[in-house]
Amino acid sequence: MDTVIVWFRRDLRVADNPALRYAVEHGYHVLPLFIAEVADGQWAPGAASRWWLHHSLAKLHRRLRKLGAELVIQHGDPATILTALGQRYAIREVLWNRNYEPHTVARDSALKNTLIDAGIATRSFNACLLLEPWQLLKGDGGPYRVFTPFWKTLQRSLIESAPLPAPEHLAGIEIDAADSLPLESLRLLPDIAWDAGLYKTWHPGETGAHARLHAALDGVLLDYPTQRDIPANSGTSRLSPHLHFGELSSRQVWFAVRAWAAGNSGAAYVEAAESFLRQLAWREFAMHLLYHFPHTAEQPLDTRFASFPWCEDASALRAWQRGQTGIPIVDAGMRELWHTGWMHNRVRMLVASLLTKNLRIHWLEGARWFWDTLVDADLANNSLGWQWVAGCGADAAPYFRIFNPVTQGERFDPNGDYVRQWVPELRALPAKWIHQPFNAPASVLAEAGIDLGRDYPLPIVDLAESRQRALNAWDDVKHSPRD
Repeated sequence: MDTVIVWFRRDLRVADNPALRYAVEHGYHVLPLFIAEVADGQWAPGAASRWWLHHSLAKLHRRLRKLGAELVIQHGDPATILTALGQRYAIREVLWNRNYEPHTVARDSALKNTLIDAGIATRSFNACLLLEPWQLLKGDGGPYRVFTPFWKTLQRSLIESAPLPAPEHLAGIEIDAADSLPLESLRLLPDIAWDAGLYKTWHPGETGAHARLHAALDGVLLDYPTQRDIPANSGTSRLSPHLHFGELSSRQVWFAVRAWAAGNSGAAYVEAAESFLRQLAWREFAMHLLYHFPHTAEQPLDTRFASFPWCEDASALRAWQRGQTGIPIVDAGMRELWHTGWMHNRVRMLVASLLTKNLRIHWLEGARWFWDTLVDADLANNSLGWQWVAGCGADAAPYFRIFNPVTQGERFDPNGDYVRQWVPELRALPAKWIHQPFNAPASVLAEAGIDLGRDYPLPIVDLAESRQRALNAWDDVKHSPRD
């Protein structure tokens, strides 16, 4: 019986895993492999992502062992490792599921040639997306730059099919102990413990992913259209890190949500499913953009922003990172991020708007901070989100969007519950003032026991004045030619 390597990357699951399913259906012996690649460049995995990866790999290792195969862990250059293992264990093929980040696409293309030259066949599959980036194109053959037409085409083009089942057994092979590293040797966990909040909040791994999905179907989805923008409520699925690490596939989520809607009667279920799947499609759109416009990981999609007058302010950036801006809902979001490795999506837009519009600090500074602190840090989603808020990305709006964090807070956190949870210094303030303590009467602050500037910082920026400066900066570049 021939042996194949199933190279796990960001597909850390056994169900709906096309590469693994191919090996099983063809009766091959399986050598499951994970390679921790040498960190290179500013988009090397951040601390929160490494924490998640450690625990997800541990769960995958146990699951594969129960099925009959041992996960081999290596560290280094994939071409060197795959060639060596291929020759040592007489590997017929190396199977993997595709990723779409620029450096991965280039690396995989070169890797195929290297392995073929070594006499080892390769085969790759789509396990990440509903449809490949090259399958969704405009009528003129070009890629989409606006979400709504992309979403409509996705709905028309998608042929729904049930996810692949998990294998019942794997035909593993005996591996020399010297060919696999202990997981701990990758040093993915922090040397100084800061991760108590992550342990309390998350359960990485395929089992945890399905538990989170079922919890969303049972307790979140029906109210999703009205609750997803309320940061104090559990109104979102929090599936993003499980999707990023491939513990759950987009197809599994899509199929489960469609089945949930079909199994219940009423327009509310259809509306809820549509609203949720539209957000899932934003993830697909982010991959689409990064694949077709690979420069957008570091450069603006809207080329006019190449000359935008960004500011350098290390002190303001540090205050923003630490949740000490004096703008309550922004500080709440940044503290939630540090404690849990996650931030509510509505609040992500608000903290990004303050950084890029009011402080006019380059969106890459925010993207880098999110990259290091988010458990769901994803290059495509991170780039799309930051460029969208900064105004230099894929956005059909004919205006320069600047969020007001005070009015947004009053709208989506009207009682201040979210702020009270993450900014306890302000807990005693009445709801009328909790989003703008800097405007509260002295008597109200005194009654709440708050001395602004001591107990809680004064705002690091005037919202009205900085908004006007941002608009002026936009006026300076908006008439420049764009691609």
